[in-house]
Amino acid sequence: MQTRGTTASDRILAERARYVSRGMATPKLVVAHAEGARLTDPDGRVFIDFAGGIGCQNTGHRLPAVVEAIKEQADRYLHQCFMVGVYEPYVEVCKRLAELSPCAGDEQRSILVNSGAEAVENAVKIARAATGRPAVVVFDGAFHGRTLLAMTMTSKVKPYKAGFGPFAPEVYRAPAPYPYHGISSDDAIAALEHLFKADVDPSTVACVVLEPVQGEGGFVVMPPDYPARLQALCREHGILYVDDEVQAGVGRTGKMWAIEHYEGVEPDLIVSGKSIGGGLPLAGVTGRAEVMDAVPPGGLGGTFGGNPLSCVAALAVLDTVADDGFLERATELGERLRARLEEIAKRRPEIGEVRGLGPMLALELVERTPDRAQAVVAAAFERGLVLLSCGLYGNVIRLLPPLTIADEDLDEGLAVLEESLAA
Repeated sequence: MQTRGTTASDRILAERARYVSRGMATPKLVVAHAEGARLTDPDGRVFIDFAGGIGCQNTGHRLPAVVEAIKEQADRYLHQCFMVGVYEPYVEVCKRLAELSPCAGDEQRSILVNSGAEAVENAVKIARAATGRPAVVVFDGAFHGRTLLAMTMTSKVKPYKAGFGPFAPEVYRAPAPYPYHGISSDDAIAALEHLFKADVDPSTVACVVLEPVQGEGGFVVMPPDYPARLQALCREHGILYVDDEVQAGVGRTGKMWAIEHYEGVEPDLIVSGKSIGGGLPLAGVTGRAEVMDAVPPGGLGGTFGGNPLSCVAALAVLDTVADDGFLERATELGERLRARLEEIAKRRPEIGEVRGLGPMLALELVERTPDRAQAVVAAAFERGLVLLSCGLYGNVIRLLPPLTIADEDLDEGLAVLEESLAA
C-alpha cells in the first residue's frame, strides 16, 4: 500500500533496498513502460533514454517486429533446450550470423548463449581447443564480463574485481592504443611485442581478444591502422584474433559490426550480444568452420542458450539492422551527435575530448575522478535524461541512445546534457 507522501517509485525503491542485494548497483530510476527512446516511471514521469539498457536497445524499446515475433513464438513453445531438441529459430539465427559475419573463411558456424560474458568465455574455450594453447591476451581498458574468466580479462579493479580473487590463470594484458592519453598504435604494438618477450611465449597464446571500440573502458576507438597490425602479428604467431562486439556491434557504430570500419581486417572469431536480442538475453560466438568445429560434441552448450523467444527477437533485429536504410540513419545520427557534442565541448572547458565511432560517442572529462561525471549523470536524471558514465577513472560520459531515436528527442536530450554539464 502506498502511504501518504510517497510515490509508487519510492515504494518500489524501498522494497528494492529491503529485498535485493546491495551488490547490484541501481539508480533511482524505476521503469514502468518503455517505447522507442522514452522511458516512463510508475508515477508518469517520462525520461529520454541515452543509456539503452547499456547498449541493448539499438533498435529502440519495443521494436514492433520484435514484439510481434515474440508473441507468435510464445504461442508455439517457450523453452526447448537445443541439446534436447533442435528448433528452427536457433538454426536461423546462426544462418543469419554466418551471412553477416566479418570473420575470415567462407563457411561460418555459430553457437548461441545467454550473455556477452558467456560468449567471451566460450570464444576462449573454442580458441584453446582449436590451437591446443592455454594463454589469452587482453588489453588495458577492456571489459569482457563479470564471470570468472571474463572478469579476469576485464581491466578495472573496482567495482568488477575487488575482493573476487583468485583469478583465472594464463591471462596476460597489454596496453591498447589510447591517443588522448598518449598511447599510439606504434606504442601498443611495441608493448605487445615486449609482452611476448617478457611475460608469455606467443607460441602458447590461443587468442587475443579486443573490442574495436572499448565500451566500459571509455568508448576508446582503435586507430584506423591498429586492428590490421594486430591481426598481422596474431597470424605471424598462429594466434586467433577474437573481435568482441558485445557493445559495439549490431549497428551501434553505423555498420553491422564495428570491425567493418577497418579495411582488410578479418577476425577469426566474433563475439556478439546485447542489442542482438532486441531486449531479450542472447549472445553468440561466430567464426570459420574449422575453428568452431574444433570442440568435440558436448563441449559447448547451456540450458537456456539460444532460447526460442530470444532467437525470434534476434531474427527481427538482424533483419532491421541489416537494412541499408537503418544503417544510413544510424550514420546520419552519428554525424549529428558528433557535431552537437563538438559544439558543446567548445563551450565547456571541462570536456577534454569528444570521441567515438559513428553514433557510439562519449565525452571524456579532464578531471580524472568520477565525481564530475557522476554529478552530470545525476543532474541529467533530475531533468529527465538517463545517462551513463564509464572509463577507468569513471570520468567519461557515454551516449547510447536507440538508433531509432526521433530528432526531437535527440535534440531535447542533448540540450539537457549541456544544461547538466553547466549545473
